[in-house]
Amino acid sequence: MNPDAGGQAAVAKACSEELGVDITTQVLPQAAGEQRIQLARRLAAEDSAIDLMSIDPPYTAEFANAGYLAELPEDMQQRLRDQAFEGAAAAATWEDQLVVAPFWSNTQVLWYRKSVAQEAGLDMTQPVTWDQIIEAASTTGKKVAVQSNKYEGYAVWINALVAGAGGEIAENTEKGADATITVDSEAGHEAARVIEELAHSEAAPADLSVAQEGQAGATFGSDVGGFMVNWTYIWTNYDDSQPEVKDDLGFARYPRTVDGEDSRPPYGGIGIGVSAFSDHKEQAIEALECLTSPESQGVNADLTGNMPSSPAGYDYPALKETYPQELLDLFQESLEAAAPRTVSPYWSDISGALQSRFHPPSSVDDDTPDKAKKFITDVLHQKDLL
Repeated sequence: MNPDAGGQAAVAKACSEELGVDITTQVLPQAAGEQRIQLARRLAAEDSAIDLMSIDPPYTAEFANAGYLAELPEDMQQRLRDQAFEGAAAAATWEDQLVVAPFWSNTQVLWYRKSVAQEAGLDMTQPVTWDQIIEAASTTGKKVAVQSNKYEGYAVWINALVAGAGGEIAENTEKGADATITVDSEAGHEAARVIEELAHSEAAPADLSVAQEGQAGATFGSDVGGFMVNWTYIWTNYDDSQPEVKDDLGFARYPRTVDGEDSRPPYGGIGIGVSAFSDHKEQAIEALECLTSPESQGVNADLTGNMPSSPAGYDYPALKETYPQELLDLFQESLEAAAPRTVSPYWSDISGALQSRFHPPSSVDDDTPDKAKKFITDVLHQKDLL
C-alpha cells in the first residue's frame, strides 16, 4: 500500500474480521515514482508474496500491459464500474478491461485565504483564472503555492494546465511508443505561459523549483500564504496546528488556464490490483470487493482525507461531520471534470521527459513545449535517455 494516515490498514483490519482471513499491509515508498519502481521490480521477478497492491492511476496501464495484474471476473468488473465515478472507472481501465478496483479518487481544488481574496477584490463565487490569482497574490504581497519540483506532481500540474486549455500531452496512445505527442500545441503553449508567468512574478514562492505537496502547504500556512492548488486533505491540514489559517481557509474550483474555458482539475487516487503471481488469487479477489466497498472508501476518507472513488462512498456519515456539504459537492464536481494523465504503458517515460524539459519552472518559455515534444519522442524511440 502507498503511505497514508492509517486508512488502508484500518480497512484491511476490518475486512480481515469480516472475511475471516488475515490481510496484512506493507508500506511502499512515499513518492509515486519510487512506488512504481519497487512494485515493478518485484512483479517482474514474479514475486508471489504480493497478493494485493495499491497502484497510482498513471501506472495502471503499464502494469496491465506487462501482464502483472490478475484478470478480474467480468461480473465484478461491471459492479465496480457501476459503483465508481466515471473518471475513476476510466482510470482503472486498460484495453476495455477494468484491471484494478477504484479505491479512492482525489482531485485538486483552489484553496485560498479569504482575507487575501477580499483584499485583492476577487469574487471567488465566480470562476477565476491563473492570471487573476497570480495578479491578486502579487499585488497583496502573497504567494501562489503549487507543486513544481522535478517529480510526478509537476506533471500533474502541467497536464491540468494543458487540459484546461483544451489539449492533451499525447494522443493515439494505443500505438505505444508511436503515440502522437501533442504537447507542442496551442494548449501546451498556454500551459507554458502560465508557468512562466508565475515563475517570474512576485507571487512565486522562494522554493518554487523544489515544492511538493508538503512545501506548498507550508507556504500557504505561512505569513505569505495567499492561494494554493492542492489535494482534498488540505481541509483538515491546519485544524490543530494552525487554527487561524483554518478560519481563513476558502475553497473554489481549480483555476482556469484560459478565460472562458472550464478548468480541468487534476485526477489522482489509488486503485487496488491483484497480482498475477499471487498464490492466493481467489482470496485476494474476494478481499478486493470488501477493501474497495463504499463503506471502506468512507472509512479511508475519514482517516486520510483522500476522497472516495464512488458517490456512495460520500454518504459515509463521518465525512458529512468533517466537511461542509458545499466542499463535498465541489470535490465531486471536480472529479467529474477532472483530466487524468495520459493513459499509456509509457507514461513513466512521457512524464519523466516532460518534467525534464519543463524544469525548473523559471526556465519555461514559449519554446519549451516544442523542446518537450522532441525529447519525449526521442526517449520513446530510444534515441535519447532521461
